[in-house]
Amino acid sequence: MAANVETMFSVREKPWHGLGTVVAEAPASKDALRIAGLDWTVSQMPVCTEYGMIEGYKANVRSTDNKVLGVVSDRYKIIQNVDAFSFTDALLGEGVRYETAGSLQNGRKVWMLARLPKEYIIAGERITPYLVFSNTHDGSGAVRVAVTPVRVVCNNTLNLALSTAKRSFGMVHTGDIKGKVQEARKTLFMADSYMEGLGREFERLRKQKVTDAQVMEYIKMLLPLEKDASPVTVRNVSKLRDDMAARYFDAPDLQDVGKNAYRFVNAASDFATHAKPARRTRNYQENLFMRTYEGNTLIDRAYQLVA
Repeated sequence: MAANVETMFSVREKPWHGLGTVVAEAPASKDALRIAGLDWTVSQMPVCTEYGMIEGYKANVRSTDNKVLGVVSDRYKIIQNVDAFSFTDALLGEGVRYETAGSLQNGRKVWMLARLPKEYIIAGERITPYLVFSNTHDGSGAVRVAVTPVRVVCNNTLNLALSTAKRSFGMVHTGDIKGKVQEARKTLFMADSYMEGLGREFERLRKQKVTDAQVMEYIKMLLPLEKDASPVTVRNVSKLRDDMAARYFDAPDLQDVGKNAYRFVNAASDFATHAKPARRTRNYQENLFMRTYEGNTLIDRAYQLVA
């Protein structure tokens, strides 16, 4: 388990990007909260020093162990873990099932991922959208909700940054939280709009032919080399370029797609989410998970190259 992963569950045969443990079946929200180790609350306490209380700030404290998760301004409004799950229950309706949820950085960041009940057939392929909800208890970020479409046949995420439809919504922990949650509930019906936009874009990309030479040039642009790069860097980048090229030219699931922009974006997505890095950092898996729903810059760049 990655060093920063505190608790987590996953219903996948292999946990989401390698994080966490496996459970036998997808639980409902009450069970998901408990299995994921998120059945705790956050309260706010005054911040004191030997010289007295610090005005304007409070400490967010976890109920189970009195751990301080962060120091925030007194304008900060807490969104409890149970409220996050309840919000998604209300949004997706009865019968929603959670595939993964967990805690990162000792409780400072929590997330959950639910599979949306509707599947889409886009360009002849099954695409399943997931809803990802993330929250921070240390004041470092906003509440974020995102739609993450996954190409079922190869488990590739294809959350492209479309100009025609939003893929995520965010709200800060200040002001009228209840009102913002209601606003988010309306905005979250962006899933259909986003998936429809994605379908139109995939059809356009399938019709856009690319040559082998263009593909190799795109790969060089995605994985550039500085003029004064060291021999080790040259060797590593060359291996990564070969890896991405193989995912375009040799992937079994892309053989019948044709040589087009859609195939290239899929190859870039496969590389971005599954390729082994030249140097694996301590938080590699956690960072990969975050890029899955925040948006992977390499996938977006690949899409922009051909779009």
